[in-house]
Amino acid sequence: MEIMQRSKKTILSFILPALIIYIGIVIIPIFNTVYYSFFKWNILDTLKFTGLNNFINLFTKDAIFIKSMKNTFLLMFWSLAIQTPLAILLAIAISGNIKGKRYFKTVFFLPNILSSVAIGLLWSFIYNPEFGIINRLLSSIGLGNFTRLWLADEKTVMGSVIAVICWQFVGYHMIIYLAAIENIPAELKEAALIDGVNQNKMIGYIILPLIRPIVGIDMVLMATGSLRFFDLIYVMTNGGPNHASEVIASYMYYKSFRDYQYGYGSAVSVVLLTLCLVVTFLLNKIFQTEEIQY
Repeated sequence: MEIMQRSKKTILSFILPALIIYIGIVIIPIFNTVYYSFFKWNILDTLKFTGLNNFINLFTKDAIFIKSMKNTFLLMFWSLAIQTPLAILLAIAISGNIKGKRYFKTVFFLPNILSSVAIGLLWSFIYNPEFGIINRLLSSIGLGNFTRLWLADEKTVMGSVIAVICWQFVGYHMIIYLAAIENIPAELKEAALIDGVNQNKMIGYIILPLIRPIVGIDMVLMATGSLRFFDLIYVMTNGGPNHASEVIASYMYYKSFRDYQYGYGSAVSVVLLTLCLVVTFLLNKIFQTEEIQY
């Protein structure tokens, strides 16, 4: 076994197949996308080089793209602001030897394993203004004035979609934090209890500082996932009404596969890739810390 580990050819033989696949489906398409972003192309005509015109038009003439950027950052902000503290609180609440722990873990994680198409259809029915449970419930308790066309109103559509996204993924992040909390040595908690530390101080001075690196990693996953979010919005609103729920990923699809402006759509995707890299870099800088030794 040690001989195999020391042999570079053996190691390469194991890595090479996966590396070839990764290069073929990730690296090459990225470079192709960057290349096409400098052209005007509808897949039928020949490529027409336009330089940076696609990017200039995005930021100076395309009001829908600007709106999609605002919606994307709004989605990212509220995903971080809602899911991070909620997932941590849920993880703390069910950590330890509590009754029904497996049940709660399953219930909270279940939405994450469901198809986004199924969740989109489910919540479209829940938000339905005629027979949806939300409007029915509001009417039944005397709050009929608060009923809305949730997915057809420009003022409520993004909030409605963000609520569904948080509901779907908060259980996933809870599991990550739960694993981090349960990885904290019991000796530290026992020593704190002996010193008279109450539950609030336990959370503030022991649990949160020790899971800080995991919080940073999870926030990177959450932020980049929010920037690239597409499927649920496509199913529930298709970017409407009047592009009020349009995000960068859905707008990229709209320009590439509905308007057949592949060069322009490639420019949108390059901007999205750049945003993901920048946000990842900034969050890593914010949460940069030395490795904690227990």
